[in-house]
Amino acid sequence: MNPYPGPAVPGCAPLLAVLGRDVTVPTARGEMTYAALDYAASTPVLSQVWREVSAFAPRYGSVHRGSGQLSQYSTAVFESSREEVARFLDLRADDRVVFTRSTTDSLNMLARWLPERGSVYAFDTDHHAVLLPWRRHDVVLLDAPDSPRCAVELLDEALRNHDPLRDALVCVTGASNVTGELWPVRELAAVAHEHGARIVLDAAQLVAHRPVSVRDLGGDWVAFSGHKLYAPFGAGVLAGRWDWPQRAEPYLAGGGASRSVRRVRGDRLEVEWDLGTARHEAGTPNVIGAHAIAAACRALNGVGFAALRAHEEQLMHRLHTSLDSLPGLRRLSLFPRGADRAPVTSFTANGIHGLTLADRLSWEYAIGVRAGLFCAHPLMHRLLNAPGTATYPAPDEGGTTQTGNGTALGDCRTAPLNAVRASFGAGTTREHIDRLVRGARELTHRQGPAGHT
Repeated sequence: MNPYPGPAVPGCAPLLAVLGRDVTVPTARGEMTYAALDYAASTPVLSQVWREVSAFAPRYGSVHRGSGQLSQYSTAVFESSREEVARFLDLRADDRVVFTRSTTDSLNMLARWLPERGSVYAFDTDHHAVLLPWRRHDVVLLDAPDSPRCAVELLDEALRNHDPLRDALVCVTGASNVTGELWPVRELAAVAHEHGARIVLDAAQLVAHRPVSVRDLGGDWVAFSGHKLYAPFGAGVLAGRWDWPQRAEPYLAGGGASRSVRRVRGDRLEVEWDLGTARHEAGTPNVIGAHAIAAACRALNGVGFAALRAHEEQLMHRLHTSLDSLPGLRRLSLFPRGADRAPVTSFTANGIHGLTLADRLSWEYAIGVRAGLFCAHPLMHRLLNAPGTATYPAPDEGGTTQTGNGTALGDCRTAPLNAVRASFGAGTTREHIDRLVRGARELTHRQGPAGHT
């Protein structure tokens, strides 16, 4: 019998229906209903999104330039999805939406748009997708701030030394994928513009939890992934100003990006590139992915972000209060505890390695969380080396942690420190949170202060 049945009392129901809510998985206790608490990596798919995709799929056809009725219909769906995203982001009249594969793809595309000799300013607390795409440019890394106000002051100081004759781009995260803490995007944008710089918002962890208005925040570009917005199929968005991309070489060269190609002399081709969004969407676009993102935008606007925020904050309060009461557990944070945050929480536990804890939560409680450094290594090194951080002796005499299926996770005595991350959203129930707390309590109690079972 499943010891963790689905919610059956008021207040436990998810805010929006998601696929997989009734999926069961094998565990040490038998088949159990799966608790998905890894939304920061990929959200489950909204049932409404799946219904809209399923309705479109039989009428799917080639996009752009096709004469057939299904091609024309699919082209209309693709372009209307672009319009839906523009409304969702509250773009300015002359902004454009480019469909990409992901946030990472979007920021690499923007790196190609940034003019030569341009400079990039980013905090070393950011995700690798923000830190790594700028290999062709000068990068100024800002130290980790200890408060939102400090972040604004650090950026202001750094930009005072900027050469006004060079293009500058500030990269900022909307919400941390490690701590969930929200960054002061509007204030950072104002400082960037005061010094003649532009700003791009990595909204991967923000867009599913808060309204993102490019017009209100004052951003120049925003990037996010569909798979973090309750939509599948590997599509993302880069939206904003169009002057840099209109001048830049296409991100990918190929069909669709060109208006005209002529052989002029010998092996030389003369190419006239498209001036619209097709310039940076070469090849056959991911129409179903774009349609899924648009469907997710409609669903979230339909339920309203006020209701979504209330649902998530209630669950966050329940989780944080419970975790803070467990001996040896430490929640990771960069800003003061009262800072506004998205529903992403990372923590360590004395006496048990993060990989071990995550694996046992999966195998014994059917809970899906993540353990590691979360593609934010500089930030994690800072947080995990802070005073009071947990230590991890080897739980097994051989020094390796075994997963439920027998796969070795590595030598816990020499493995780098890491944490466990729980993240959730519209499809999360109170039972999921309570199960996580119960699992963490039982596992850390069983492990004991000396690190032995």
